[in-house]
Order: sequence, then structure tokens, then C-alpha cells
Amino acid sequence: MVKSLPVSVALVLIAVAAAGAAGPELKTEDQKTLYALGLVISQNLSSFNLNPAELEAVLAGVSDGVLKKEFKVDVQTYGPKIPALQTARAGAAAAVEKKAGQAFLDKAAAEKGATRTASGLIITTIKAGTGPSPKTTDKVKVHYHGTLTDGTVFDSSVQRGEPIVLPLGNVIRCWTEGVQLMKVGGKSRLVCPSDIAYGDQGRPPVIKPGATLVFEVELLEIAK
Repeated sequence: MVKSLPVSVALVLIAVAAAGAAGPELKTEDQKTLYALGLVISQNLSSFNLNPAELEAVLAGVSDGVLKKEFKVDVQTYGPKIPALQTARAGAAAAVEKKAGQAFLDKAAAEKGATRTASGLIITTIKAGTGPSPKTTDKVKVHYHGTLTDGTVFDSSVQRGEPIVLPLGNVIRCWTEGVQLMKVGGKSRLVCPSDIAYGDQGRPPVIKPGATLVFEVELLEIAK
């Protein structure tokens, strides 16, 4: 996934987009590109969970900066407060998401064949494998389908039609643990609490802070 832009960079890019846009009609390639830039920036600001009034405040700051108007606040005073606000907003959103996720986790753990590990991972064997199990230091070839608890697909090698090879020690903890519990040729369902997935940061805009994730993973082989 694309890494998040620093807030300061994102706000500068908003200013550039605001200055370069020539109205709501997107006729030229530049206008369309700037609009796409705005969409990317909005994704990087999603952790603020801005309401319409707050968005107006952001846009007012952009406008004053671009048009070189008098600033309504001291940037040296309030600029350093931006990361703290972002962290607080993300934390509040994560708490809500975790509460909803816990209900999903408890239901998943109660399903037939499900096993809950000490980390909170819930694993269910869909098809038993007959080959060896990988180690943390191995690379594995897998097919997977990742969804949110509401079924929204956020990543899927199955949909792309091509399996992927990845180092098992360089993925989210849920995968590192869960795939080691599988055997080559097997397929399992992994339900991952946020603590062993993407945590309170999430992967905005699709994976919210504190989100519980669901993966169906087929272990094709231990790669050489």
C-alpha cells in the first residue's frame, strides 16, 4: 500500500491543488490530475475524521495561505499541535472500531472448528494441507482474499488472479503466526484483531484504525 504523506506535505499539496484547479469541470488532463491529487490527499487526511465544519476550517487555511491573506492563527503555535490532534482522532476512531470488532471476534471464535490463540488470532481450517509448515524465516507462495468485517474487500490475490510470494517474517503478525499453523496445500480463515494487524494506525482510507481483518489464505508452497 502507498505510505501516508506527512500532514505538512499533505496540506501543502492541498494548497497546490486549490491554486491550480480551474473550477468544477474537469476538462483538461491537468485538471483531472489535480482532482486525483485531491482524492489522494483526502485519503491521507482521513484519520482526522473531519466533519463538514472542520473541513471548511482546513480549506479556509488553505485559501488564506494560497492567496497570501492574513493568517487567523499563529502557525508556529498551532502547527506543532497537528500530530497530537491526528493521534487523538485516530485513537477515538480506533476505540469505536475495536468495540465493534470484538463482537465479530467473539462470534467467529464460537464457530465450529475455530481456534483462538493466545495472541487473539482466530484460525479455522477450510482445507487441511498435507505438506510441511513454514517457519518465520521462510518465504511462502500464497493465494489470499482479505476483507473487513462487513465483507468489503481491501486486498485479494484471488481477484488479481495471481498468487504472491512474500517473506513470512515481514508481514502483519496475524499472518506470521497464522500461516505457520498451516501446512502446504491447506487453506485457512484467519480473523485478525487489530493488535496483530494494522493497530491503531490502520491503513486509511479502507482499513480504519483499530479494524479487525479477515483473510482466507491458501498456502501453495514454501518458496525457495
